[in-house]
Amino acid sequence: MTFKKTIRQLHLWFGLASGIVIFVISITGCLYAFQEEIQNATQPFRFVEPRQAAFLPPSKLQAIATAQLPGKHLHAVMYSGPQKAAQAIFFQFDPSYYFLVYLNPYTGEVLEVKNMDEDFFRIVLNGHFYLWLPPAIGQPFVAYTTLIFVFMLISGIVLWWPRNKVAAKQRFWFKWKEGLQWKRKNYDLHNVIGFYTSWIVIILALTGLVWGFEWFSKSVYSLAGGTKSTLFQEAVSAKPQQPIATNQSPAIDRIWTRMQTENPAAKTLEVHIPDTDTASIAVNINTEEGTFWKIDYRYFDQYTLKELPVNHIYGRFQEARLADKLLRMNYDIHVGAIWGLPGKILAFCISLMAASLPVTGFLIWLGRRKKAKKSTPVSAARSRSVNKPWINSPLPERS
Repeated sequence: MTFKKTIRQLHLWFGLASGIVIFVISITGCLYAFQEEIQNATQPFRFVEPRQAAFLPPSKLQAIATAQLPGKHLHAVMYSGPQKAAQAIFFQFDPSYYFLVYLNPYTGEVLEVKNMDEDFFRIVLNGHFYLWLPPAIGQPFVAYTTLIFVFMLISGIVLWWPRNKVAAKQRFWFKWKEGLQWKRKNYDLHNVIGFYTSWIVIILALTGLVWGFEWFSKSVYSLAGGTKSTLFQEAVSAKPQQPIATNQSPAIDRIWTRMQTENPAAKTLEVHIPDTDTASIAVNINTEEGTFWKIDYRYFDQYTLKELPVNHIYGRFQEARLADKLLRMNYDIHVGAIWGLPGKILAFCISLMAASLPVTGFLIWLGRRKKAKKSTPVSAARSRSVNKPWINSPLPERS
């Protein structure tokens, strides 16, 4: 068997085995592309009327939000500017829950309590990451399927690649002449769309593999020259031997005030509430709306308010090197946000086209299979008639 025939067989059987999963991953990615814009347009509780007044500090919003969800752990309070509601984020792995309480940052009025496990785009995202399976099962399944998809894209380019200029002219465009059979049109759809989208889909798939496999993430980071840890590790506060008597405002409020003063142009400012007596106060400051790679991650001792250093990529942005920035960009590249609205439109269109590839590929296989079934009896009859001329005769066989 030649190299190209081997590639064709692998492309076929890997495609049949992974087609449904690839379709689900692509469609859910397509649906998620404009989730922020759609939610902003359909959820008025995400916005407030701007005022000439100061925001309530996080401790005040914490008390109001916690009253809405007693017994739940408040993970963080996020401020998103003068025209947007503040969000109190309740999140925990075990027992698992995820709630958002939308609050007016000026008055503390509760605008909405949202169970994110019932949110449409959260459900879409769970399908994209886990196929709606338990994460321990779904995550590796999606990761290995994505790895197969990368092979499918590369092998598809190898199979498509023309041997000469004449063949090249026939493969760059659709051949949809009048009277052309749908099988040929479907074949052209698969090949032409596959060729033009593969180069970008490969980038989307590789950025997906960064989340899928730790070894892949570390390899990309190391090849880029990274030396820090790629895994988040919480900074630790030094618990004092004796209780600290203070009549000052809560530590989270003082850190929040300091970060506001230091970052007046921040689009979002998120204060994380320490969940243990040794946890730090983490603050995320994002100066760019719509992307996440430029977030400034800061950590402070909850007792002394001293800033704590970390040795992973999720630290201060000004200390991030090229390799750190590359891995930080992974999400924004994956969803197209790194190029703004045009990038999101491109990601949406490419994901939609990627979803069509397993469909058109399956139809090609199905058409050939049906053709093979129809042609087998005819060819078999012809071969038998050569040896037994009586085959077409009404007379029974004679010994």
